[in-house]
Amino acid sequence: MNGIYKIIEKRKIWFTISLIIIAVGIFTMATKGLEYGLDFKGGTVVEINIGGTFNKNDVDSIIKKYSDNFQSTKTNEHSVTIKSTNLSNNNVSSIVKAIKSKYKKSSLTSQNNIGASIGKEARVNAIEAIIVAICAMFIYIGIRFELSFGIAAIIGLIHNVLVMLSVYAVLRVSIDSSFIAAALTVIGYSVHDTIVVFDRIRENQKYMRREDPELIADASVTQTLARSINTVLTVVITLTSVYILVPSVRNFSEPILVGIISGCYSSICIASPSWVLIKKHLAKSKKLKAVEDKTN
Repeated sequence: MNGIYKIIEKRKIWFTISLIIIAVGIFTMATKGLEYGLDFKGGTVVEINIGGTFNKNDVDSIIKKYSDNFQSTKTNEHSVTIKSTNLSNNNVSSIVKAIKSKYKKSSLTSQNNIGASIGKEARVNAIEAIIVAICAMFIYIGIRFELSFGIAAIIGLIHNVLVMLSVYAVLRVSIDSSFIAAALTVIGYSVHDTIVVFDRIRENQKYMRREDPELIADASVTQTLARSINTVLTVVITLTSVYILVPSVRNFSEPILVGIISGCYSSICIASPSWVLIKKHLAKSKKLKAVEDKTN
């Protein structure tokens, strides 16, 4: 068949690329660990109403005098949110006074202290949420399609989560509740993209029954490739615009951006080749069992 991209036969290249990224990420996590945000590590979240327009760099320079480890976000034109793991109540008071001396109308809007035990509980709950989501996806795909599709989809999902964690570990970006929400969003998007390819594979199996699974998968990926790329490009353009123009939601848009690109890649280059390998393994096992039955 002409015009079919040979994606599956190059699976060793795709698998190697993913393994290198994940291996570097795992090594970084093993040696340096992950950078956890306040939601998972504990700390202080302070919101200050400046009372008018302000220069964020000026506010950051004030905060640096009292904390060497903080994140500040311009919530809107008149407010700033400060997150830090080492801010005492006295430091918060000093920051508010210093900002108020520069911006007369400023005032403390809220102050929340997150304990380490609460952060640990949130971390455990986040991991459980991702595991439950992956298991639910496996059951759904296994029922709607067949076991081989379900296993391949789970491989793709785990791949996406590991790639996201690896990128965050290497770049030393903090992981918080926004990351978990983004990860669950990416899992849903990735499964949707994978199901589109798997649905085409299932359809093509009806008309290509005697063909090799590799050829069926290549034909299906080729037929859905333009749709997958166009879809991910529109999402990437939107997320990039949000990332640049809306700083307050960068903690959410950043992991989604990484995950969407990884999800498109995995549905084409990881999940589909994995389905072929599983399908061939099951067919081989079936033949061996048939031979053994005949021998006995």
